[in-house]
Amino acid sequence: MTQSAVLALVKDLIARPSVTPEDAGCQTALAERLAASGFVADTLAEGGVTNLWLRRGTAQPVLVFAGHTDVVPTGPLEKWTSPPFTPTERDGRLYGRGAADMKSSIAAFTIAAEEFVARHPDHAGSIAMLITSDEEGPAVHGTVKVCEALLARGEKLDYCIVGEPTSGKALGDVIKNGRRGSLSGKLTVRGIQGHVAYPQLARNPVHQVVPALAELTVREWDAGNEYFPPTTFQISNFHAGTGATNVVPGEAVIDFNFRFSTASTPEGLKDAVTQTLDRHGLEYDIAWTLGGEPFLTPRGSLSEALSSAIQDETGVTTELSTTGGTSDGRFIARICPQVVEFGPCNATIHQVNENIEVADLEPLKNIYRRTLENLLLPR
Repeated sequence: MTQSAVLALVKDLIARPSVTPEDAGCQTALAERLAASGFVADTLAEGGVTNLWLRRGTAQPVLVFAGHTDVVPTGPLEKWTSPPFTPTERDGRLYGRGAADMKSSIAAFTIAAEEFVARHPDHAGSIAMLITSDEEGPAVHGTVKVCEALLARGEKLDYCIVGEPTSGKALGDVIKNGRRGSLSGKLTVRGIQGHVAYPQLARNPVHQVVPALAELTVREWDAGNEYFPPTTFQISNFHAGTGATNVVPGEAVIDFNFRFSTASTPEGLKDAVTQTLDRHGLEYDIAWTLGGEPFLTPRGSLSEALSSAIQDETGVTTELSTTGGTSDGRFIARICPQVVEFGPCNATIHQVNENIEVADLEPLKNIYRRTLENLLLPR
């Protein structure tokens, strides 16, 4: 039995060991393939990262498919049932690093675009693709740089579908129409090191900071809103002491993170933390890292077109969600008014023996194609 075009392409992409920030030739293969359908390629390389901007057409509206060719490291090779960069079908599933996150989506929207253009060569608007090899890494030289370049040359985007694996129990059951922001802090509380037998000569930073941390962990930061759950605060690391049992530590270092909704701002969260620490009389420093601002696309023409495509292809009624970590959608949302994420089931992403249901590949491709039809064909 001849394999489908989307299955053949995803196998080709999985076979390329593109561990972040490597692309391993994936983007070149995509550009060469899509040239036959009229896509013009623009490669932007920076800081060891390869980025690809593909566009067919010059008119509005512009519908962008976005994704990443880089994958996370494999983990212990001996724990894989089959080699991670040898795409392997087994019991109706396709195994390989990147199978779900997110080479299947890239293959699916590539073939969807080819089919759509073949059927509708004179379609309205433009189709574009934004592909990076720096999504699983620091995300410093990837999608954000492409967005800056597009903004500088005045390219206006209207819709963007990021092919992240969003589905839960069944293909199409979840569309991400936003993501929470991520704000991290490294708190260093200074005390005075000393002998535990002479506490009056020391100042224990652990004892000092614990009441403040207890207050921060139970605080209600906001109530969330229609699209977002309430903001959360979590301590991820707490380090203090020399390892000896008879020494009061001289400092305590605490790592913490906020996942915050559009109901809060980074500035407001920072102010609340420092006010709490000041009230407890601590001597401290904080180094802040803003991993990403929250973004949100309210219900509108893009989510409706995609939801309709999912319903028509699978019969599944989709749910809009903003759960999960950050994504490159946070960068694209700065220059594009409607950004959503949609892709295959995410149960095995970043795991050993990452895999996808082979039977989901053709419907995934068809959903992307139907969305193109819903947005770029006259009604």
